[in-house]
Amino acid sequence: MARGKKELSGRQKAAVLLISMGPDVSANVYKHLQPEEMEQMTLEIANVRKVESETKDQIIGEFHQLAVAQDYMTQGGIGYARDVLEKAVGEEEAMAIITRLTSTLQVRPFHFARNVEPMQILNFIQNEHPQTIALVLSYLDAEQAGHILSELSSEVQADVAKRIALMDTTSPEVINEVEAILERQLSSAVSQDYKEAGGIESVVEVLNSVDRGTERTIIDSLEIQDPELADEIKKRMFVFEDIVTLDNRSIQRIIREAGQEDLQLSLKMVSEEVKTIIFSNMSTRMAETFNEELEYMGPVRLKDVEDAQMQIVGMVRRLEEAGEIVIARGGGDDIIV
Repeated sequence: MARGKKELSGRQKAAVLLISMGPDVSANVYKHLQPEEMEQMTLEIANVRKVESETKDQIIGEFHQLAVAQDYMTQGGIGYARDVLEKAVGEEEAMAIITRLTSTLQVRPFHFARNVEPMQILNFIQNEHPQTIALVLSYLDAEQAGHILSELSSEVQADVAKRIALMDTTSPEVINEVEAILERQLSSAVSQDYKEAGGIESVVEVLNSVDRGTERTIIDSLEIQDPELADEIKKRMFVFEDIVTLDNRSIQRIIREAGQEDLQLSLKMVSEEVKTIIFSNMSTRMAETFNEELEYMGPVRLKDVEDAQMQIVGMVRRLEEAGEIVIARGGGDDIIV
């Protein structure tokens, strides 16, 4: 990056940091960016030419300081973070780090509840209106929300899941009121930022973290209340790439039962990791044949690939419902030993 000693912008520093971390880690970071942010970062990365080692080290060091400071703030607030940093790097540098961090740091609503036991949160919200429960759960970590959802009554479970899926934006005033009440009840502190929450992806993450029985109860109820919504949620509960999370015996079962054409099409646009794992569960000859046919396969419609993958995903879910394979879920109860 031939910019001499000119001070780099935050976005330029982020580009250098992503390059330093490598493509795999950077790709995971990209998953958390908005489309316009991806475009901006991609442009910055494309403009990077050469970075001096000293500059790169300074940027990595600055990022580390900010990350540590944010962790301290999460544990005990800004005051705690400042005290720890002053002891570590001195008062002046600590203040500089805190200033940089608080100028950009945005914490999701209900962030204070992240380290609270799910059952404690449940005690405060279980008798609230389902819409209030849905709002709180949509901002919690998926596993934490899944645990709470599992403990609600079966009638409330489906209602809450539906409300999370259909939730769009909620006014800051409403979030502020609910958050303030829960905060007082839990005797914690929070820094606020109001963002969109809920949606189908949100409820899918939660359902992926509950046990199979709870998931089945909720889906069954949703199929009665809103069949289209239930079908859309089911489609997203297990995606084709999740095959890599299955045990080898289950993958081999899928390979045997899937149609050859569907299997070949479904592998057309997947990552090398997925191909490698699937090929490793085939005989050497079969893997070689599949690999050759993929190489010589001409252009295909994206819809055909997605349809083939959905056929296999549907088969996976049918096998799971029949108890013939196990999809690992939250809580560790489904681990195969």
